[in-house]
Amino acid sequence: MDDRLRALPPVDRLATAVARAELRDRRAEILAGAENEVDLVAGARERLRPSLRRVLNATGVIVHTNLGRAPLAPAARAAVARAARGYTNLELDLAGGGRSSRHDHVEGLLRELTGAEASAVVNNCAAAVLLAVSALAGPGREVIASRGQLIEIGGGFRMPEVVAQAGARLVEVGTTNRTRLADYEAALGPETGALLRAHPSNFRAVGFVEEVDVEALCGLGVAVIDDVGSGVLADGLDVLAGEPSVRRSVRAGAALVAFSGDKLLGGPQAGILVGTEAAVTACRRHPLARAVRIDKLSLAALEATLALYRDPALARSALPVLAMLTVDDAELRSRADRLAAATGGEVIGAVARVGGGALPLLELPGPAVSLDPGPAGADALAAALRAGDPAVVGRIEHGRVLLDPRTLAPEEVDAAATAVAAAFG
Repeated sequence: MDDRLRALPPVDRLATAVARAELRDRRAEILAGAENEVDLVAGARERLRPSLRRVLNATGVIVHTNLGRAPLAPAARAAVARAARGYTNLELDLAGGGRSSRHDHVEGLLRELTGAEASAVVNNCAAAVLLAVSALAGPGREVIASRGQLIEIGGGFRMPEVVAQAGARLVEVGTTNRTRLADYEAALGPETGALLRAHPSNFRAVGFVEEVDVEALCGLGVAVIDDVGSGVLADGLDVLAGEPSVRRSVRAGAALVAFSGDKLLGGPQAGILVGTEAAVTACRRHPLARAVRIDKLSLAALEATLALYRDPALARSALPVLAMLTVDDAELRSRADRLAAATGGEVIGAVARVGGGALPLLELPGPAVSLDPGPAGADALAAALRAGDPAVVGRIEHGRVLLDPRTLAPEEVDAAATAVAAAFG
């Protein structure tokens, strides 16, 4: 600790660096014709604040992409801290002394939890799908997909473009609302590399619709890549029944099953591939694998997250995402009452969402605290809350700011109340 304290820069050196940057920018503004007055001290103070900051999520959206998706369990946070302290055995076999694979740190857990023969982990699910298509099909081969599953997810990530990026030729079958097994059978040919199945995670088609089960697709004798999206390993939760199970796709015989680490799995950003030994080996050996590989901190968090699933009851309580999904009404009401009493707000009925492109039709009813923003208006209050430290992000409805306790951990309620008091001045 003494060494770390001595390593901190002297005040004068730090202040000089910040002051020079602030004055340089201000000179440029004046030379460009600026006539407004600015607070240079406030500007310097803002420069010293880290850009990536802690946020209290009071939106009621559990897997909030803009806020970093799934918050990590305490065990995962501790694993990241351990891995960040210095060197690790990321790709070193400590027993034999030779080089190992970073995939080895989670492969045993993934095989145990999913029943798959092998696994590979990359930096996100989009990368996992791209790697899977590249490894099993690639240039000159065909990938068959239902027109109803040529989806787009956030950020403009479109499935047809993934296939094109892999160099494969997309063969569309069926229609937007109905695709049958016979459609796939008719499209099979000598150039078929894989069948691609993609869960429409951020929307639902209802009414006159039909799709082919993964079991039937796997019965066609062609490699199936199944992008199941959110990564549901908690099969016993009724609230998650609308999302595809990783284990089901593995049991069906999919060559590769792709899913995210930071959605309903409740871990860090990661793209996880589980499946047959041959398919996973092809992915690991593909040149693209190095470009999309996972880093040591994410890998440490993922290992700790997966380990919690060995005890389903522990996973439900220790993983924040699952805890938010299953919290009982009495606990939610208790948090809301505490927050309302401390802020002068009103407890009202509201609806929370899963978010992260999962279960788009699911509504999670519960209490929320409604804040009267006063003459300044809801936008001004919301902005003041975001400017705090920690920042608080709620949502605006009917001219009031709502704070949803479902996405606030019990220990965060008091901090949110303090932030509200500061925002009101």
